[in-house]
Amino acid sequence: MGNELMKLLHLSFEFSKVGLFSVGGGLATLPFLYHMGQKTGWFTAGDVSDMIAISQSTPGPMGINMATSVGYTIAGLWGALIAPVALVIPSVIIIIMISHALNRFKDSILEADIFYGLRPASIGLIVTAGISVAKGSLFTLEKYNISKHIGDIFNYKSILLAIFVAILTKFKVNPILSIVISAIIGIIFKF
Repeated sequence: MGNELMKLLHLSFEFSKVGLFSVGGGLATLPFLYHMGQKTGWFTAGDVSDMIAISQSTPGPMGINMATSVGYTIAGLWGALIAPVALVIPSVIIIIMISHALNRFKDSILEADIFYGLRPASIGLIVTAGISVAKGSLFTLEKYNISKHIGDIFNYKSILLAIFVAILTKFKVNPILSIVISAIIGIIFKF
């Protein structure tokens, strides 16, 4: 029981840090999740890519879905409950504090400057997450490092699927249909 409690506390602490510092939504949590996976060994970068796919195709915010998935994997049902709560609590506390401060300083230039400064930080986190996802999905650098064959750098199946989904998006195909088609293709071609 003591080991399980420590695991839940550690899970709670890690997701509280993610919730405290990831400004910009679900994609902004990705650099923190990659770091968490490396630090704790709970999941790999490939697992994060899988969590992204599942989180994007299930209802609800991506960050919450990913926290639930990691929590369940690490500590079962209690982990699935504690991780998303730990992720959200810092934001709730900060929002309450900011709402009180904004009422007092609603005409403050400093407040406007602070929010203006947060925009590039959010964009930086999201771009970093996008690069990490692309690197993990479209490239097979581990395979290349073993074989040293230039053809092993790219994950051709994933690149073709990404192009296919981009075409579907260009023709304004319903996103739900795109997800279903992509899932079927992933099953058929064993992604």
